[in-house]
Amino acid sequence: MSPMRVVSLVMRGAALAVVARRLMRAARPAPPVTPVAPSALAALPTISVVIPARDEEQRLAPCLEGLRDAPGVVEVIVVDDHSTDATADVAAAYGARVVAAAELPTGWAGKAWAVQQGLESAVGDWVVTLDADTRPDPRLPAASVARALGDGADLVTLAGSFTCPTAALAAAHPAMLTTLVMRFGPPGAVGSGDSGRLLANGQCMVVPRVAFLADGGLAPVAHHMVEDVALARQRAGQGRRVAFLDAGDLLRVQMYENLGDAWRGWGRSL
Repeated sequence: MSPMRVVSLVMRGAALAVVARRLMRAARPAPPVTPVAPSALAALPTISVVIPARDEEQRLAPCLEGLRDAPGVVEVIVVDDHSTDATADVAAAYGARVVAAAELPTGWAGKAWAVQQGLESAVGDWVVTLDADTRPDPRLPAASVARALGDGADLVTLAGSFTCPTAALAAAHPAMLTTLVMRFGPPGAVGSGDSGRLLANGQCMVVPRVAFLADGGLAPVAHHMVEDVALARQRAGQGRRVAFLDAGDLLRVQMYENLGDAWRGWGRSL
């Protein structure tokens, strides 16, 4: 057998071992996030929901609709990030408190700055952040905070189920998601390994407000365009307990309208 053939076989074997290890993690994930029993709701801390939004008048209403009378939620804050449409009006119509974002400081990316302002404006003991394109079940905030407390986690991000409006997107998007599972493992994977390989999903983030802000909030990752992954890795590197969990039964996301949007969005994220 030629030396090149031997090298090729060794490299293929190593790659297969890596994939097998990650698939083994996929075979034993942590349980998904589930609703809290009504009898346990009174014991939970108070919850604020923060939604950063820029020009989201078309997508914001379904997100806010899902938060009407959500158990445990004492306020919903929409941070209006210099929208040029009716985002603030839609938020106010659904009873949210609208916070007008300040000018972007040097060194900050837009979304991170909007979320930071929402956190600083909130009054709840815990904060659940949601993107405007999410469709939360009313039970999601309480369920996610209860799970974070039960797991002793300082930062939890949640993966939802995706709504794909077109046939092409429905065919392609699962394959795109699978590339992340092969590289990093699925939501709820047990034994994440080194903090530099953690994955997170900023579409839904759960943090204890006071402790999180005492550590700077999003300031340590202010300049990152993909701030969610950077934040999870930064906090895990500090010894904090970080979790990325499946909440597909309580959270839906319509992130992309068509295959072209998905292709551009995935390019940015990757």
